[in-house]
Amino acid sequence: MPLTPEHLLRPGLTLRVGDDALSGVALLDAARRHLGALAARGVTRGARVGVWADGSMQSAISLVAHALGGLASVPLNPSMGARELAHVLADAAPAVVVGAPSTLAAPSMPLGDEAPARVTALDDDALPALVLYTSGTTGAPKGAVLTRRNVASNLDALGSAWGWTADDALLHALPLFHVHGLALGLFGPLRRGARVRVLPRFDPDAVTEAMADATMLFAVPTMYHRLGEHMDHAPSTRQALARARVLVSGSAPLPQREHARIQRLTGRGVLERYGLTETLINAGVRASEGARPGYVGAALEGVSLRLVDDARAPLEDRDDQTLGEVTVKGPNVFAGYLNRPDATAAATDADGWFYTGDLATQAPDGALRIVGRRATDLIKTGGFKVGAGEVEAALLEHPAVREAAVKAVADDDLGERIEAWVVLRPEVPCDPASLPEHVASLIAWHKRPRAVHTLDALPRNAMGKVMKALLGSA
Repeated sequence: MPLTPEHLLRPGLTLRVGDDALSGVALLDAARRHLGALAARGVTRGARVGVWADGSMQSAISLVAHALGGLASVPLNPSMGARELAHVLADAAPAVVVGAPSTLAAPSMPLGDEAPARVTALDDDALPALVLYTSGTTGAPKGAVLTRRNVASNLDALGSAWGWTADDALLHALPLFHVHGLALGLFGPLRRGARVRVLPRFDPDAVTEAMADATMLFAVPTMYHRLGEHMDHAPSTRQALARARVLVSGSAPLPQREHARIQRLTGRGVLERYGLTETLINAGVRASEGARPGYVGAALEGVSLRLVDDARAPLEDRDDQTLGEVTVKGPNVFAGYLNRPDATAAATDADGWFYTGDLATQAPDGALRIVGRRATDLIKTGGFKVGAGEVEAALLEHPAVREAAVKAVADDDLGERIEAWVVLRPEVPCDPASLPEHVASLIAWHKRPRAVHTLDALPRNAMGKVMKALLGSA
């Protein structure tokens, strides 16, 4: 199971969310009172409970309480539109929603403060712990059911990969409705009996202050980009990050330029990891390896990874060139999509392999290099297969390019042509028409963009991922 009372009672454990702080003992007491309030409403073990995951201490307490009490949390993103929120509530049908605004059309309650419930050990690792909804890029969001075994096994594998112990202190400003911020950022340190601090919103100055007593930082590439720009004129931020034991990036590839800048400014490398809502974390660069720009590392302990071709036949080549879809098997793979046996069957096979839809190459030592999504980032142009991520990485090596996104556009001659959308740095002169030649100087000629469009900003979702479907739309 991911959390027990014993995890929270280890000396030194603290949870800080914004300006609020709780010791492990106080956190356990608050969690037990919340469970008592749920029990008074007839909500018992195994039920689904919605959580308005607004980054508050109250939402963190409820998520911890549900993990302790055998309830399945359904974290709700407060920025969801009305239609998406209505879909999630109808699909998950939570017994109650905790901490939601009074306008929410669902059974709701404030954080509980009833007589504390007794928390007993749970021996059913197959019991759902989380129902996390996907981003819905290929239709209505689907609820991925993650079991207690999924979460516990993954956190222990990450503990081994990063040397994560009770002596660590984690800082992050990631949302609690997402795998990275919730399972890794909240449950991860608590399972180790370590300290954790959650910033309700990302701000470089707040990170600087909070890193004074932190040993680990979890962030996404956009955050590292902003930290890098901030550190150019903020020695205190450089010093704060330099003291960290482990810097981790995920949710999207960290450009090599940002790797190099953070290494140069702090002397610390950034470790990347790779995961999905349905599988938690599959691969990661080990702390003992040091930074490995461009790679997300090899499979975590207990996890099996392989690449397959378009017919789902395994690819044996580990030449760091052959593109294939990443498939994963192990105790981290979810139990299935809630109410969607058809979608579960389409994404898994009889042997337990989950087909991620992500494209990658694999190095001889097993390390993956992710180049994009099969649905949006595999470009078949003039008889060649090109990963959009490889072209984006090349564009980002140009000093004038701040952000870049690449996708396929239908072409009568090539089948699909490569087009790019970039955000340029105003302080660096650049003719966008010169960028295809820049790309061709770094990677194969046929991988160059046939057109480059400039934007003031790329369209992104709440986790900073580019929404490519909006590129090129009127």
